[in-house]
Amino acid sequence: MSVLRQLHKFGGSSLANPECYQRVVNILKEYSSATDLVVVSAAGKTTNRLIEFLEALDKDGRLAHECLQSLRQFQLNLIEELLEGDQAAHHLGLVQAEFTALGELNAPLTEAQKSQVLGHGEVWSSRLLAELLSQNDLQAIAQDAREFLRAEAGTQPEVDRSRSYALIKEVLAQHTHCRVVITGFMAQNSEGETVLLGRNGSDYSATVIGALAEVDRVTIWSDVAGVYSADPRLVSDACLLPLLRLDEASELARLAAPVLHSRTLQPVAQSAMDLSLRCSYQPESGSTQIERVLASGRGAKIITSLDEVLLIQVTFGHGHDFERLTTDVLEGLKRAQLEPLAYELQPDQYCIRLAYTEEIAGGALEYLQDHAVEGEIKLKEGFSLVAAVGAGVTKNPNHCYGFYQQLKDSPVEFISEASSGLSLVAVMRKADTSILVKGVHSQLFQAQKRVAIALCGKGNIGSSWLSLFAEQKAELEKRRGMSFDLVAVIDSQTYWFDEQGIDPSTVLTCFSDEAVNNNGSDWLERLGEIQGYDEAVVLDVTASKLLADKYLDIAKQGVHLISANKVAGSASSEYYHQVQDAFSKISRHWLYNATVGAGLPINHTVRDLRESGDDIIALSGIFSGTLSWLFQQFDGSVLFSELVDLAWQQGLTEPDPRADLDGSDVMRKLVILARESGLDIEPENVKVESLVPKELQDLSVDDFFDKASLLSDELAERLTKAQSQQKVLRYVARLEKNGKATVGVEALSKEHALANLLPCDNIFAIESKWYKDNPLVIRGPGAGREVTAGAIQSDLNRMSSLF
Repeated sequence: MSVLRQLHKFGGSSLANPECYQRVVNILKEYSSATDLVVVSAAGKTTNRLIEFLEALDKDGRLAHECLQSLRQFQLNLIEELLEGDQAAHHLGLVQAEFTALGELNAPLTEAQKSQVLGHGEVWSSRLLAELLSQNDLQAIAQDAREFLRAEAGTQPEVDRSRSYALIKEVLAQHTHCRVVITGFMAQNSEGETVLLGRNGSDYSATVIGALAEVDRVTIWSDVAGVYSADPRLVSDACLLPLLRLDEASELARLAAPVLHSRTLQPVAQSAMDLSLRCSYQPESGSTQIERVLASGRGAKIITSLDEVLLIQVTFGHGHDFERLTTDVLEGLKRAQLEPLAYELQPDQYCIRLAYTEEIAGGALEYLQDHAVEGEIKLKEGFSLVAAVGAGVTKNPNHCYGFYQQLKDSPVEFISEASSGLSLVAVMRKADTSILVKGVHSQLFQAQKRVAIALCGKGNIGSSWLSLFAEQKAELEKRRGMSFDLVAVIDSQTYWFDEQGIDPSTVLTCFSDEAVNNNGSDWLERLGEIQGYDEAVVLDVTASKLLADKYLDIAKQGVHLISANKVAGSASSEYYHQVQDAFSKISRHWLYNATVGAGLPINHTVRDLRESGDDIIALSGIFSGTLSWLFQQFDGSVLFSELVDLAWQQGLTEPDPRADLDGSDVMRKLVILARESGLDIEPENVKVESLVPKELQDLSVDDFFDKASLLSDELAERLTKAQSQQKVLRYVARLEKNGKATVGVEALSKEHALANLLPCDNIFAIESKWYKDNPLVIRGPGAGREVTAGAIQSDLNRMSSLF
């Protein structure tokens, strides 16, 4: 059975240092056979260093000498590290002699001489690798490709395969029993001069040599495993594509993606060999195989970009046949292998705009001038490009919409749809393409939406939610088919922001070490600009008016909001409606079920009744879990002030218990419910009975508790009176349809529905057109960090169904 012959190509990054060379030897031991071909680039940055030497040679001989000495030391170090004995001495002698010759060069040099200088890197690589393979018992010989590859100079030199075929057959016939290590990047013209094959010339020469030698497979080894859905350095969740259609690969290469070059693929398309891309650093990390399948595609597979794009603008004279002229230009450029990356026709301006890389733009300009194109030609710099590549992308409505949507705020000059249907290309004035690539990739490819969460407040409710979120995160993601990442935790003075995600279980222990000063707006701006997430949500579990005043800013950042904070919902009608409108106008959501009744679904129920056609007549109940607990316990056996202290210690009150005792909390809840029921009501219209005497209103919390016995005096008298009537005291909220609203202490019979509750229970009685004779009653725990955290989580779950 005959052994299949392969060709392995190693780029400069795969030969960057002695460790890389040894890794290549190990790859060839495992993945190649004795008759395989190997094509190599110059080691590391050798070609760049030679270019620097040539540039310095024209300006400063001393600088040229320094460049050459640095490169000499690099090459000598490689030999000394890798080769032994006579082999090392022999190679050191050759390299020293070549550097001596380079050092004797004087400017100016012809283009052919410069090309010969730049070809040294590949010669050194092939010679060193061949000797290293032999040293490791893998018989190999170095071979200069200029002995058989023929090409003439040009913008993108093409190998003359008819002239090269017989020559390569003759050379390879001399080395039938060993690996042949061939120089990439260069060929020879009919005058015997070196011709460089341009950008990615080594990849191109590898596939040309593979086609001429009739190998079965070419494997290009580099520092990446193959073609990804986007540059993995820009998009962390970009995925490796194990198979890529040849026409898609060609389109990607045509658009100057760094992993492939269009000329690299031409010999593949015109032969029977396969092409694979693999990573020399991690050979088992996967690969991309280019397949010859032309079945219909369903849309984009890859998002790519270029930061340096030039536009050639050709303006024809009015009265000319614009359609004929533009057709002639485009066809001529294609025949000359100078097809633009993208182009735009402007018939009304008699203008065509052609996008090019800097490398090709000069050749295209020269072609247009040489062919006396009938028009004014201008070259414009300062453009970028973002493209979505994949068979059928131009016919996929979701991908087209997503592409346009992500670019709608960018300085786009034009968007071009390839006639092949293989790409959508946006050319724009210079922009940060990395952000755009991330956005387009996320929009088009992400299997599940990513939701970023910012938690404002890490006190009682916040810490409980963090525990609950850590416990429920996996289940929520599974149920909703999207990911939820906590990216920020904010308190009044500092904030911790990490767009990669924060482990909720570490917040309380790590926050002080990770947090930075909070100036009030930095965290929100960062959240609004966060990349890689489809949605962002702020959870406000504070009682902060300062934060509630920022709700319009939250909406401006395009962020959703979930509130336990009652301030905005019970603010003036003007501000309340401003906030609602701000979120509504941008299709963002503001949910605040946790503002009333903790985890009870009271807001949702009232709103749902109204929106279903019911008419709310009256609302009443005990709306404060804290006051519910206090008055359930208050039977005269313990002073009311002592009960307040106990409730505070158990975390049943706000940090300052006066926020519960002054009735403002219940008032806010009543205003929120009134608005949910369809009534316009202002906070100042609610008659509120405060349990905090004037003498205690302005004290510190510590001083308040020192003098809290004042709380007990008046309530003790009212309790005695109520008990004499076989009644109990309860703190009740009432709302009537005419807008009358009251909040305060009432004496109720022991049999009253509002009197018989468990400690901390809330109860809401809804009288409506449908529930007039038998009110709808919602009852359950209305205080406590756990149930309020549960309400926040419930709103997060509900909001995710709206995305």
